[in-house]
Amino acid sequence: MEKDGDLKKFASELQDQIMKNIRKQYSETVIDHWQNPRNFRKIDNPDGHAKVKGPCGDTMEMFIKMKDEKISECGFQTDGCATTIVCGSLATELAKNKSFTQALELINADVILKKLGGLPEPDVHCAQLAAETIRSALADCLSQKKSPWKKYYREN
Repeated sequence: MEKDGDLKKFASELQDQIMKNIRKQYSETVIDHWQNPRNFRKIDNPDGHAKVKGPCGDTMEMFIKMKDEKISECGFQTDGCATTIVCGSLATELAKNKSFTQALELINADVILKKLGGLPEPDVHCAQLAAETIRSALADCLSQKKSPWKKYYREN
């Protein structure tokens, strides 16, 4: 029994040390989106969809639903790292309830980085990937609006 207690204590101390090191590099906003990602889901029959591969090999997909000229739902999926998940989570949060134009104007890598309190230089490309993917999904949304028949022939 004593060994089991020692193991639990060691694991707890190790976890505390890891979180302490993470907090040295990442803001509480980053940690919150990492531990509780928002909108990490596929949306069926979206009005806009995009799948983009980043320079590091991570792939991100975004799904957008529009209602009354505003983004009513926005979801994402990724095979990427924790920072890619964080950036996708924040980008979808920023997009919700915005008009098409507002979302295009608002969502870029600089805004994502600022809202997250910055990222270490090796992770900046994750914000760029999220911004590029949501912009591509918005472009697809516009394309679907101009040619509604395309939505039914979309590859999944």
